[in-house]
Amino acid sequence: MNKNIVVITGSPRKNGNSIAMTEAFIQAAEAKGHTVIRFDAADKKLTGCHACETCFKTGRACSFDDDFNTIAPAILEADAVVFTMPVYWYSIPSQIKAVIDRMYAFCVAGKDVAGKACALIACCEEEDMTVLDGVRVPIERTAALLKWNMVGEVLVPGVLEAGAVDKTDGCKRAAALADAI
Repeated sequence: MNKNIVVITGSPRKNGNSIAMTEAFIQAAEAKGHTVIRFDAADKKLTGCHACETCFKTGRACSFDDDFNTIAPAILEADAVVFTMPVYWYSIPSQIKAVIDRMYAFCVAGKDVAGKACALIACCEEEDMTVLDGVRVPIERTAALLKWNMVGEVLVPGVLEAGAVDKTDGCKRAAALADAI
């Protein structure tokens, strides 16, 4: 069955390692007949949550008008949401963290987003796999809160320079993740 997949990237590096894995995933998902909408958070106008709790009361996801109001409807319509990012200073890059924080709107407004598939594609400079916990744990907890099903994670340590992921099986594993959606 063809699915609607939203991919949200968190890297500003157009030729970075997480983007290479993202593109491998998207290509594989589209080859399976899925529809993929990609949002590059680094290229969007996004602010943090203002905690005003007026979510969806103005006809938009957020009363503050920025690109989250484009991303939120796509998430609502999606069958699956895939987050892709590098680790920045042992955590989620701010470019994508704004999107994740703003998903609070679904909870405030009582939007039923349960049952979506969720996946994570991430990489980091260090060889220590626990460095990826700074992105893995928050995404897993987000999925649990929203009652999404974590269907897979591609976590690749030891890549920094653009193209370093090509010396790993990261892109192959990211492409294979399309089978889990």
